[in-house]
Amino acid sequence: MKLNNDNIYLIHFKYVLTKIHFINIELLLYLQQNRLKMKKTILLLSIIALIYSCEKQEPLAPNTYEITVTAKGVHNGMRAYIKLFNDNRKEVIIDTAIVMNEAFSFKGKVNNASMRVLTINSINGNVPFILEPGKINIEIYKDSIYNSKVKGSKNNDVFNLYKKEQRKQAISLNEIRQQINAARTSGDNDLYSELMAKNVEMNKESGFFVHQFIEEHPNSDFSLILLEKMINGRNQDIEKFTNSMVALANVINRNEANKTIGKKVEAFIYKLESQKNLEIGKIAPNFTSTTPNGEALSLNDIKGKVTIVEFWAAWCGPCRRENPNIVKVYNKYHEKGLEIIGVSLDGTGRQKDPKAIWLKAIEDDKLTWHQVSSLKYFNDPVAKLYNINSIPASFILDEDGKIVAKRLRGQALEDQIASMLD
Repeated sequence: MKLNNDNIYLIHFKYVLTKIHFINIELLLYLQQNRLKMKKTILLLSIIALIYSCEKQEPLAPNTYEITVTAKGVHNGMRAYIKLFNDNRKEVIIDTAIVMNEAFSFKGKVNNASMRVLTINSINGNVPFILEPGKINIEIYKDSIYNSKVKGSKNNDVFNLYKKEQRKQAISLNEIRQQINAARTSGDNDLYSELMAKNVEMNKESGFFVHQFIEEHPNSDFSLILLEKMINGRNQDIEKFTNSMVALANVINRNEANKTIGKKVEAFIYKLESQKNLEIGKIAPNFTSTTPNGEALSLNDIKGKVTIVEFWAAWCGPCRRENPNIVKVYNKYHEKGLEIIGVSLDGTGRQKDPKAIWLKAIEDDKLTWHQVSSLKYFNDPVAKLYNINSIPASFILDEDGKIVAKRLRGQALEDQIASMLD
């Protein structure tokens, strides 16, 4: 066949169409393959963006707390509170919120870490936690609110560790008590004695556990809060308290609130030391105070073979009722070496002229022995030195100034003086 120009163009056009068709197919395949890749890439980028947006939350303003609480099973409209207990054990409300959809939140300002409790109307008990700047999450268990979970801040994390160790201690002590009861029931006296001795030792270790915990967490505000709570306990160890204070030196100096707690603990240590120095067998601390004539008088200046340090006040009914008995004892034994120094705690805000009232009581009750007072009520330095928190109170000293008896009244006082001077 003879090819003319039109035929050549037609063949060429078909060839081009064929090529375009194959190119389109290849392009479609390419786009289809890469569409999957693009979808994966877009999905990956979306996930990254989501994660990034979650992490990129706005930080809280300084000294701000934000508490998020979930409360499964708690009805809408219930009111929740953050509370503190003041020195008189009275509740003070710090913040409040309303339960909605089994959740609620608090937000506010706070300058330092402190122990607080969370309560909810209609639910018995409370959740103790550390209120401090930052974000805190609390999960409420309404049937066992004390076991609710608190997390999200460093001091609450330390508090959780403490509760965990405390539970271990409680379980161990409960087990030994059950064993003691079983031994008592079975009549096994040897085992009973052995277990009782073990129980005493475990209780002693339990008391020291707090100080050990503080030494292991010396940078936590919770440790200082814990030490402050220990002030209300009994049979405290001065050395342990002192060591804990040394360990927490940096925490105490962290802010003014912590410094206040530090001073409170220091005062308690001083009180413990005073109590130790006032035990029977110890030398009574010397002191100097002011006589009615305005002169300085020291305990060491007037010691006799027997000396009574008598804390009293004109306003104190029991003191005034006891004075005739002390007058009788003094008149009977003064010539044999009995000396008395009365320390008056007059100076209450209700006394318009405390000195005049003090002097009149001395005259009316015929108190002819030595008398001193700063007229500062219970803030009298001598009263503080002798750890006086109620009157009448007396300390009986031998000729060496050693404490041989305390707080004797009536016939018991006379019998004691008689045994020393007759």
